[in-house]
Amino acid sequence: MELTVVVVLVIALALFFDFTNGFHDTANAMATPIATGALKPKVAVALAAALNLVGAFLSTEVAKTISGGLIKEGDGGIQIMPEMIFAGLIGAIVWNLVTWLFGLPSSSSHALFGGLIGAAVVGAGFGVVDYSVLLSKVVLPALVAPVVAGLVAFVATRLAYAITRMPASSAQSGVRGRFRYGQIFSSSLVALAHGTNDAQKTMGVITLTLISAGLLPTGSGPSLWIVVTCALAIALGTYMGGWRIIRTLGSGLTEVKPAQGFAAETSTAATILASSHLGFALSTTQVASGSVIGSGLGRKGASVRWRTAGRIGLGWVVTLPASALVGALAALVAGIGTAGLVIDAIVGLAIIVGIFVISRRNRVDSSNAISEVDAATIAVRSPKATRRKRKAAR
Repeated sequence: MELTVVVVLVIALALFFDFTNGFHDTANAMATPIATGALKPKVAVALAAALNLVGAFLSTEVAKTISGGLIKEGDGGIQIMPEMIFAGLIGAIVWNLVTWLFGLPSSSSHALFGGLIGAAVVGAGFGVVDYSVLLSKVVLPALVAPVVAGLVAFVATRLAYAITRMPASSAQSGVRGRFRYGQIFSSSLVALAHGTNDAQKTMGVITLTLISAGLLPTGSGPSLWIVVTCALAIALGTYMGGWRIIRTLGSGLTEVKPAQGFAAETSTAATILASSHLGFALSTTQVASGSVIGSGLGRKGASVRWRTAGRIGLGWVVTLPASALVGALAALVAGIGTAGLVIDAIVGLAIIVGIFVISRRNRVDSSNAISEVDAATIAVRSPKATRRKRKAAR
């Protein structure tokens, strides 16, 4: 198969991964405002999509980490061929869709890194990966960022409830309910931050592909057309919703009230934006989950569902090696030549279609994802609205 055709296929697959990243991670920004009733579901995902699009244009530091850092550049240039990147993307996409099917907020970022590393090792050996970059800009941020975001969310939630402490419970509920308006701003900030971090990962992959094919010089950053197409792909994916994961983050970890939702989103946005500025390719999903847990611990009387948190944590641990294994298997097949690439494409497509068919048996969308979190919105209705509802029920 001609190199140009392979490059086009890789770019198309990378943009599809970007699309899956969008709907997989919509929950990071919009699960809590949907859970508290601050935003209607479809309005929330539309707002997130628009801000993901804008955020993708704000920075390219994370893209440079992937295109010129994670995979070593040897004497002859990048030590990985487009065919291996194709295989790595298959590993990332398959893992993204499997975790989406189970409503598990795993890391799209780590799925991508795992797929690329597995394919690169098969194609060029263990020495092709720059383990210092992997440790300093991927592994350590993955360990530290959720903890930092959780601690910040814990403190912010405590402060929010301390500031709004009032003797009358009805007045207290009314004041704290106004945090819903703050959530519109804070969730928008998270969506913007998500665009600055996650869209860049696909930009980095496409740039890496063009460098490996000799179409760009080593050390190049993403071109404008790469930025634009990646921004559009992740925005479109975000608009699709990712309702299964919204259900998990919106009600699966803890019952979210407006004040703690605002605290969680602000903590998430601050952590992601700081990491994007430093070029850390962290997982926005891990940061968002850590913030939700921290806010749940910070609200007096709230409970964190540790079994769900444990499932999510296990998914974090398994994501990178599992996607690396799939990427490595796809790379072994791709090594056959043109026939191998065709086999990879057919098997990958079959898995994608199969997951979609299975998901239709238990469909989750904007209409029923919210039914799982309606209980959270009851607590934030105004006393007047509650009285009207009771009167109508008589």
